[in-house]
Amino acid sequence: MRVDRCDFSGYKVYPSRGKVYVRGDSKTFRFLNHKSESLFLQRKNPRKIAWTQVYRRMHKKGITEEVAKKRSRKNVKVQRGIVGADLASILAKRTAKPEVRAAARAAAITKAKTEKRDKEASKAATRSSAPQGPKVSKQGAKGGKGGR
Repeated sequence: MRVDRCDFSGYKVYPSRGKVYVRGDSKTFRFLNHKSESLFLQRKNPRKIAWTQVYRRMHKKGITEEVAKKRSRKNVKVQRGIVGADLASILAKRTAKPEVRAAARAAAITKAKTEKRDKEASKAATRSSAPQGPKVSKQGAKGGKGGR
């Protein structure tokens, strides 16, 4: 016994039941009853008609067996090193005591200050050794009124 499906409603069409509609391009459609055929010929969308199987499937109607929801996976945090430091050095810095961290910061600040002071001193030394002439503006250097 061959059981077909209604092309509109999705219900089973048993032998000696329903209608077969053959379109101009020789494609055949099997309908359960005149209601399905009429709605198909009116070009109604079975997804929007509440009693069709397609509508029920789309709107999750009548599915009682699959009550259990899918469990979402928990994200697992993984610690990794970055370009400048490996994981061990990052963890060492994190577990360091506040006093040690403050001392290291103070040492870094004093080192930076001394380097800056030395740089300024060397800059001042090079400036003082260069011969100083009278100050002349750009226009004065070109021969204008701006020079003194």
